Amino acid sequence: MKILIIDDERSIRNSLKEILMDEGYDVDVAENGAQGCELADKERYSVIFCDIKMPEMDGMEVLDKLAGMGVDSAVVMISGHADIQTAVECIKKGAFDFIQKPLDLNRILITIKNATEKVSLVKETRILKKKVYGQEIVGKSSPILHVKEMIDKVAPADARVLIVGSNGTGKELVARNLHQKSRRSAMPYIEVNCAAIPSELIESELFGHEKGSFTSAVKQHKGKFEQADGGTLFLDEIGDMSLAAQAKVLRVLQEKKLSRVGSDKDIVVDVRVLAATNKNLKEEIAKGNFREDLYHRLSVIVINVPSLDERKEDIPLLVDHFIGQICSETGMLPREIDEDAMKMLVDKTWTGNIRELRNVVERLLILSGDRITASDITDYVY
Repeated sequence: MKILIIDDERSIRNSLKEILMDEGYDVDVAENGAQGCELADKERYSVIFCDIKMPEMDGMEVLDKLAGMGVDSAVVMISGHADIQTAVECIKKGAFDFIQKPLDLNRILITIKNATEKVSLVKETRILKKKVYGQEIVGKSSPILHVKEMIDKVAPADARVLIVGSNGTGKELVARNLHQKSRRSAMPYIEVNCAAIPSELIESELFGHEKGSFTSAVKQHKGKFEQADGGTLFLDEIGDMSLAAQAKVLRVLQEKKLSRVGSDKDIVVDVRVLAATNKNLKEEIAKGNFREDLYHRLSVIVINVPSLDERKEDIPLLVDHFIGQICSETGMLPREIDEDAMKMLVDKTWTGNIRELRNVVERLLILSGDRITASDITDYVY
């Protein structure tokens, strides 16, 4: 764990550094606010101790600047001349804690423990929210702006939406954005990957089952439609669903009610259905693999998500976005990317689309040096 001490008194910063290093912490020191902010911009610190009374830039100014820089370290203010009002002001400005001099070792160690637990919890919560609620769709190209415009128009309505596009283009992200911008956003959002569920289990997964309805049904189970009641159900890879399951989904869409496997009791559900596929469903209909009536029920609105090769001008924005995202999630230091290296990424053919690009960015962050260079692209991408 890395700790930064910002204090203009050499004796205090050095003695505190020695104490914390003896406790096993990795410690850096700064003799003024400007130097401390510079270090905090380059390194990731779990905790920053900052003196309040310092020349040129005092501790309150440092606290403001760290917040403006987006530093998510726990900042602990220290002072030998402050009063309660100052301590309260520090906490209001975002400081984790306030400690008066002379510093007590036990208080310091307890504060570090509590601060790191809070920082870890905040990071975990941020990552969880991103996973649950999705993220902003990144891009300014004409094709992706059209998708965003469609989302804004369609989301407030309850119309069913069919999202089409190649693997890795971000169809799931479009679905999450449709839910988040809808009137159902406070209600459940349930995802089902139809391709990942065996055909013999898909009906139980979607509609639920009663206890004893089949060998392994040891208790009653609510299906995804019931779990999504009042909210949104996203059926991913709908083109891989069996014809038998398609018939039952069609019934739910028509009648807004279902029956669990092993039961003849109808259950009324209020669900907005979004579906996605990488297949041409009209071709699947011609082959007898997909019901035409279900297709028309699902495709009230069709959103076509462009491939990455159709929106190459978005690649620099996406690369910067993924660098920030991956570094935030893993604790890696952000990396600059050279202009010629970025050009090589733009010129590449991306058969795996957005998913492939994110994997490549993560690979480059792990394997490259202080900067991502053209030689890194040659070595690790092409």
